[in-house]
Amino acid sequence: MAAPIAYEQPTLNKAWDAFVAHIPTILVIWIVTAVIGAFGYGVKILLMWVGNGGSLEGLGSAMDSATAYQTLGFWLGSLAELPFWLLSNLVGVLCAAVPALYYATGETITVDAAFRTLFRRPWRYLLAGVLLAVAAVVGFCFCILPGIAVLLVTPVYVNKIFATEMAILDAFSSSFQAVYRSENGWTFVGIQILAGVVVIVVSICTCGLGLLFAPAMAGFYVQNAAYRQGVLT
Repeated sequence: MAAPIAYEQPTLNKAWDAFVAHIPTILVIWIVTAVIGAFGYGVKILLMWVGNGGSLEGLGSAMDSATAYQTLGFWLGSLAELPFWLLSNLVGVLCAAVPALYYATGETITVDAAFRTLFRRPWRYLLAGVLLAVAAVVGFCFCILPGIAVLLVTPVYVNKIFATEMAILDAFSSSFQAVYRSENGWTFVGIQILAGVVVIVVSICTCGLGLLFAPAMAGFYVQNAAYRQGVLT
């Protein structure tokens, strides 16, 4: 059973208040994600630079080089970047998890609480993310619409992964049932689409500045709507 606030009528004011209360947490998540990603990219460039004999020239086309060292540097750099890329994406998932945890507990999710939750069961969240990504990619390979259908269950799936003890596959299948077979599931789908359109319009009209708050607000609004519509209980 979620917190009472989860079942209240969602409004933009409530979504804004929830976002403002979580600005420190969201900001730290953004910074940590960017730093990890940049560090991993730096390691890749360093290994490519070593393979290129200490020269910056031609790094972007190392695969076309005639030198084995450059090719080796490229592959070693890409391999070394992979764990940082995975960790960066793992931390980035917290941006979607914070609204889910907020409505599940009714408490403001602090930086400490967010990262403590993440690193208590990192493999669960990593594997859950891989499953969703693979399903989405496969879905987009089949006429695009199945991929969109997968993405539309993401808020519910994230909630079940972070706020419940359900097994990953059970959470995945029950998310589809909750969204597409519940009484108000299609209403929830419409809310998500409308929220996405609003985020795009706001971002365009503010020359990109809306990306600093609109997606996070939409995350809180959609989680609230999921409970309100009975998609989440």
